[in-house]
Amino acid sequence: MPDLANEVVDHRFKALPPDAEGLTVGELAAQRRNLFTGGFTTPVLALSAESVEHNLRLLEEYAERHGLAFAPHGKTSMAPQLFDRQIEHGAWGITAAVPHQARVYRAHGVARIFLANELVDAVALRWLAAELDADPDFRFVCYVDSVRGVELMDEALRVARAAASADTGPADARPVDVVIELGAGDGARTGARTEADCAAVADAVAAATTLRLVGVAGYEGEVPQADEEKVRAWLRRLTALAAEFDKAGRFAPEIGEIVVSAGGSAWFDTVAEVFAELPALSLPVLKLLRSGAYVSHDSGHYRTLTPFNRVPEEGALEPAFRLWAQVVSRPTPEQAFTNAGKRDAAYDLHLPEAQVVLDARTGEVRPADGIAVTGLSDQHGWVRTEAGADLEVGDWLGMGLSHPCTSFDKWQLIPLVEADGTVVDYIRTFF
Repeated sequence: MPDLANEVVDHRFKALPPDAEGLTVGELAAQRRNLFTGGFTTPVLALSAESVEHNLRLLEEYAERHGLAFAPHGKTSMAPQLFDRQIEHGAWGITAAVPHQARVYRAHGVARIFLANELVDAVALRWLAAELDADPDFRFVCYVDSVRGVELMDEALRVARAAASADTGPADARPVDVVIELGAGDGARTGARTEADCAAVADAVAAATTLRLVGVAGYEGEVPQADEEKVRAWLRRLTALAAEFDKAGRFAPEIGEIVVSAGGSAWFDTVAEVFAELPALSLPVLKLLRSGAYVSHDSGHYRTLTPFNRVPEEGALEPAFRLWAQVVSRPTPEQAFTNAGKRDAAYDLHLPEAQVVLDARTGEVRPADGIAVTGLSDQHGWVRTEAGADLEVGDWLGMGLSHPCTSFDKWQLIPLVEADGTVVDYIRTFF
């Protein structure tokens, strides 16, 4: 398993202090430098240590309270240090979307992976077969949604078995655990569209000795024109499918538990509600939630969508990102430019939100009153200032971001910062 603390700091990592060149990440973290006075260059993305810890604890408690297992989607951060923290806070495992992500997870010791996608790539399936053979404690589950997909999986896994037998002799290869993905409706993303389609896929799985059916799953965030009523209706279709499959004897007793999985970051309260209605089945049920954006939350998209807005008595997530950029030009009283642009900030859903100003003369932090980000170039932020707005060249502008998934992926090493500016760790990402 890679030792991230021993990675050497150099030019590959944006914003880190130039005088830290040659130190290991662990050595730099031990210095506990200040983000604003410790030699960091701008722009620099920071994560709040306190907010990350708060969010980890909140979702752990929420899942426990509602009888849910939890496999947060790792594609949000692709940060093994955060995966470790999520598992320490009760996560069953980590969700992936593509084979590369699963390889990163395995390289960093993740023992349970839920691939919330179809897997028909023969090369990736051969890799998976080798991982399962090499580690009897490794648990892997993925989607299937078509008979053709099952055929492709079975063919690739049979080839992998034959190759392994030729190299090491006959062995009892473990089947790959799969769940039938129920599509979220016409015009939605992947997933079998009807219950009859799901049954046909399940029949194909039963005929394939390389696969084992362990449950049903889907993603309610793809329900067309989603609202609470439509999401609830689709989730009830999903749980009814699990009950029908169980009644029909499609789940072999040796699987130990039936997996029923859904739950992005926008509707997990409704998922919890409907999953609680699931009647007793012939085996225990692993009710698996997959929300990923919670770990950092945000100051835009998920601030609006979070289910905690509907159930405030359950708590509230805290935005953990802040992008700091420096004002490099103030050409008119109405206009300023920072040195952070599209290469540094998420912009696919909303522009960054100006929140605070760090005064270059005094070091004091004040609200960014009358200041708004209006656009991004590749390396510049366009800032509009109202009359009387206090902003000058050299000041640092602290901005909230929208959409965690496209914030993490622009930074390879992100300072984890306490409220007083002390950097206590560096979060490594692998996109």
